[in-house]
Amino acid sequence: MRVSAGSAGGIPLACPRGDGVRPTMDQVRAAIFSSLAEQVPGARVLDLFAGSGGLGIEALSRGALAATFVERDRRAVDCIRKNLLATRLSAQAEVICLDASTFLGRNFADGSVTMRYDLIFADPPYTTGEQREDFAARLLASPALVTALSAEGVYILEKSPHHSVNVETNGWTPVRQKRYGTTEVIFLRHESTAPSPELVSM
Repeated sequence: MRVSAGSAGGIPLACPRGDGVRPTMDQVRAAIFSSLAEQVPGARVLDLFAGSGGLGIEALSRGALAATFVERDRRAVDCIRKNLLATRLSAQAEVICLDASTFLGRNFADGSVTMRYDLIFADPPYTTGEQREDFAARLLASPALVTALSAEGVYILEKSPHHSVNVETNGWTPVRQKRYGTTEVIFLRHESTAPSPELVSM
């Protein structure tokens, strides 16, 4: 796994070991950022269920202003910090060892925030027969996630294409949806955010 472009392009990224670790494949990451195009430079980024930190690091490498990485697994948190050092992007990053829902609840539940994110990435564990908790649906139902998103912000959700989630709920509208093998990527905007230029084709 490597950073695909930008100041850290080509630098390999370490991946945490453990059950449920599923880093976004290089080609999927490249397609996501190709679609976001000019929305990345200068953006404030939130990487939920950050894993190795690949999505947030890719954003920083491509010119994002700052990134917050939220991950509850301490081994993964150590891996994110290692990758930030390797890419020399630590100064622009904040790494938080916390559950994504707890992070959102603590910082955005009451609506009185001073900073919001332009791009929010979420790559939660896929819902399977063994994993019954539907993180994707929980995030879409979260008012705190809406509060965390800036005007004209984009929420990028990764999920299993075999798991059905009603993405047109609670004010969310999918503006682009694409499947890559075992990964489905959905770009969403919320009705409370202002219109913005169309995403380029993935």
